[in-house]
Amino acid sequence: MSKKRAAYYVVWQGRTPGIYDSWEQCEAQVKGAEGAKYKGFASLAEAQKAFAASPEEYITRKPKAESEDKSQISNPLLPALAVDAACSGNPGVMEFRGVVADTGTEVFHRGPYQAGTNNIGEFLALVLGLAYLKKHNLDWNLYSDSRTALAWLRKGHAETKLECTAQNQELFLMLRKAEQWLHENTWTTTVLKWDTEHWGEIPADFGRK
Repeated sequence: MSKKRAAYYVVWQGRTPGIYDSWEQCEAQVKGAEGAKYKGFASLAEAQKAFAASPEEYITRKPKAESEDKSQISNPLLPALAVDAACSGNPGVMEFRGVVADTGTEVFHRGPYQAGTNNIGEFLALVLGLAYLKKHNLDWNLYSDSRTALAWLRKGHAETKLECTAQNQELFLMLRKAEQWLHENTWTTTVLKWDTEHWGEIPADFGRK
């Protein structure tokens, strides 16, 4: 039986993550983009399901040569902006920030906010990081160590189970603004997962573990 031809392409990581209906559109998002992750699917339903999931569920990477493996493990792709959040309790007092990965220079810091969660902070940090790099026209990579926040970013919205209360209504307003920014903007930033196992704590870490 012949293999079905791809009709839709999912770009999990590239210049602008999303679902594209031609290889030419997909190629424009991934060609030359460091860490690009993408795959073709036969139907829109399959593509939508895949885009909402982790790329690791659909992409099987071939083992690299040992020398190349070590090079990738020991070197984050710089220049880059690193973002992180800290939360005392769940929910609890939360703050987040972004720093220049190779110098540790803080470029933004928000909070503390009451009755927040770490996932919300990580997501807001990612969106603010994208906005910061776009505003300043910086062709940098963006790193986060949060799989959840990266998944929310791919979906374009936060999937928090936290309830909105009088204490955290400011945070929920920020979430709505962040989601609106994602829907109204495009970006060329490559967003990557920080490899804590091999590189240590992300430079934006608050050091409270």
